[in-house]
Amino acid sequence: MSTTSLATSLPVPDHADRLRSALLAAGFTADGLLDRLGATAYAALARSETVPALRATRGYGVLDMLVRLFLLQQPVPSERAGQALPLDEALAGGWVVRDGDGIRATVDVRPYGGPDGEDWYIVSDLGCAVGGAGGAGGRGEGVVLGVGGASTTLAGLTVRTPVASALDVGTGSGIQALHATRHATRVTATDLNPRALEFTRLTLALSGAPEADLRAGSLFEPVASETYDLIVSNPPFVISPGARLTYRDGGMGGDDLCRTLVQQAGDRLNDGGFAQLLANWQHVEGEDWKDRVRSWVPRGCDAWIIQREVQDVTQYTELWLRDAGDHRAAPEEYQARYEAWLDEFEARGTKTVGFGWITLRKSGTDEPSIVVEEWPHPVEQPLGETVQAHFARQDYLRSRDDAALLTDHFRLASEVVQEQVGLPGAEDPEHVILRQNRGMRRATKVDTVGAGFAGVCDGSLSAGRILDAIAQLMGEDPVVLRDRTPQAIRLLVEEGFLEPVRHEGAR
Repeated sequence: MSTTSLATSLPVPDHADRLRSALLAAGFTADGLLDRLGATAYAALARSETVPALRATRGYGVLDMLVRLFLLQQPVPSERAGQALPLDEALAGGWVVRDGDGIRATVDVRPYGGPDGEDWYIVSDLGCAVGGAGGAGGRGEGVVLGVGGASTTLAGLTVRTPVASALDVGTGSGIQALHATRHATRVTATDLNPRALEFTRLTLALSGAPEADLRAGSLFEPVASETYDLIVSNPPFVISPGARLTYRDGGMGGDDLCRTLVQQAGDRLNDGGFAQLLANWQHVEGEDWKDRVRSWVPRGCDAWIIQREVQDVTQYTELWLRDAGDHRAAPEEYQARYEAWLDEFEARGTKTVGFGWITLRKSGTDEPSIVVEEWPHPVEQPLGETVQAHFARQDYLRSRDDAALLTDHFRLASEVVQEQVGLPGAEDPEHVILRQNRGMRRATKVDTVGAGFAGVCDGSLSAGRILDAIAQLMGEDPVVLRDRTPQAIRLLVEEGFLEPVRHEGAR
């Protein structure tokens, strides 16, 4: 593996405590950056535009120096660096080096706010954090990226119940491992790129987090047959012709890396454990994409697979050629690489590429719940509790036949509102919609019975008694209504509009 344009050595975490204290004292935190840069420059930095941040830090304050040094990759005068850092320790540890009369950083150090307000730091290659000074393109095959949209998405999706063991597959700069240290007694992190493991070590040390068990290797090879309560992975899921860039290209044909990761995760999960990852999958001519990803789910696991985005092969190719900086190459070189991607897709019959979230839960059941759906709409992160509640609802529904369902009590979820849609002045609405304002933010159309049923559900009456009352009001046969309604109730429960409230012995 080539490491062109990458530093030959990395900092050591020996003096991380002193460096962390200095960063905190200077206000070099996520909140501190927003206050110092202002919303406009802060947002521009997230778009990889650095000029507003350079203008905002033209002073000689300690925080200005740290922003220029670690975020903008600008050398700063030695005297100013000494005011902002324990300079001797930072030099000895390799975090910074002398550059003529100034000091420059050897790594990108980016403040990152933890879920409970923790002040963390993500360490990556220079210019390779999202919003970094230069972007990742052309910076070497072994480059280690910082925190980005995909990694924060996965962090927000992850179920955060306390567990004994957690595994981060393809750890990169260590953000998932860092989150796991908050609720897992033992954290293991793996990566094919040894540099990534060193960056994870730096991220954990500078964030004041416990150390993790770091192992080099591909996918599950470094952990053999060990099992975990939680597995997370933001893998190199890009479907590309080859494995040129370690951080993104899986090196297997098509979507085989994602399929392999999902299929092998089942054997590495403890009972009740979750595996959560991001993935790409091919949409192949003549094949339903839902059937394709459903076939990946290992035996004994429930699954929830959500497709968030679909791109045609030209859009997909252009996205990842820009990511690699190939759009800045000579026109004939760019064209040749573009052709190679399209040749690969054509050979595989791939028309579009899907991106989404995959969650497995080791249930051990012979009748697993496998939900595969498309949901491109806005959601509210974090979704960890929503994910956990989804599987709890599947357990409940699997245990209740229609007769039992009608004896149970339900409560309308607190965030659900009702909308009536129809022509102005009409006596009755054309249809009624129930809408969630939290979590997945789903909306579903219901009929008159469904709307009336949901509106009455406060946990006090069983479903059967509510239906009997609705039948009487509508002049319908209560037996017929009881027979045809359980499927609609199941859907409202499955999608989180209704919450079961058990009342033993109720009728």
